[in-house]
Amino acid sequence: MNQVKPVIVVHGGAKTISEDKLEANHAGCRAAVEAGWKILRSGGSAAAAVEAAIQVLESDQTFNAGFGSTMNSEGEVEDDAAMMDGATLDWGAVAAVQGVRHPISVARKIMEDKPRFLVAESGERFALEHGLEVCDKDDLVSEEQYQEWKEEANVLDRPNTVGCVALDSSGNLAAGTSTGGTTGQSQGRVGDSALVGAGLYADNQLGACSTTGDGESIIPVVLAKTAIDALAEETHPDQAAQHAINTLKARVKGEAGCILLDSQGRIGWAYNSDNMAVAYMTEALQQPAVFTQKE
Repeated sequence: MNQVKPVIVVHGGAKTISEDKLEANHAGCRAAVEAGWKILRSGGSAAAAVEAAIQVLESDQTFNAGFGSTMNSEGEVEDDAAMMDGATLDWGAVAAVQGVRHPISVARKIMEDKPRFLVAESGERFALEHGLEVCDKDDLVSEEQYQEWKEEANVLDRPNTVGCVALDSSGNLAAGTSTGGTTGQSQGRVGDSALVGAGLYADNQLGACSTTGDGESIIPVVLAKTAIDALAEETHPDQAAQHAINTLKARVKGEAGCILLDSQGRIGWAYNSDNMAVAYMTEALQQPAVFTQKE
């Protein structure tokens, strides 16, 4: 059996990216891809690559995940994250957790421990009990997000969910998402990111998908699964991703985007927002390809 050529794709959210934030989005997505690619290149698993890539985005205040997450109605950061393994269909998710440095790592540990969905204090307790990095909840608040929340600013460069999909050299796929939700959201509100089928999906037989955008629009059209199901017709991932976005636009109002990898390692993405930060890496490239608009 020939070794599969690994591929990794990340997104930093479907949104409007202002001119002064272009380079930060490029740099952050590039760094995330490089972290995941280092693992894939050394024979590591797709799940490990997805975790490593999203950890970088969760550490970068440019993106709405981990440090730099948007703040809810009470001035708190509540994060959601999930991961899915395409080989086993195992998954793990957390929502409305506070003081967790890398929610994606908690989601992966849950996936490997016992697939389930843990919210708020139960997710925080799981992280603590399994030696995952926790912090004071205020440590996740960036100065920029605090000022925007305090002033109730109408922000052009509205941050959004981050995500990653990867294919490893064993032919296994994984998908992950992480988010701080929406600015001023009700305490305890949960969007699509932690929901299998809506915010992410992975199946070795078809592909892997991570979505971004308005959760209340993504959930009713189960956007990730809609994109994955389109791959069943042997559709190219670009067409499948566009089909999913077209489905959302036809049925509900809202902005969204998705990245998609099929079992052959072909890449696709689509969005209906002004911009979408995306980067990917394959063996055919000397360095990551990075975009804030699709050419």
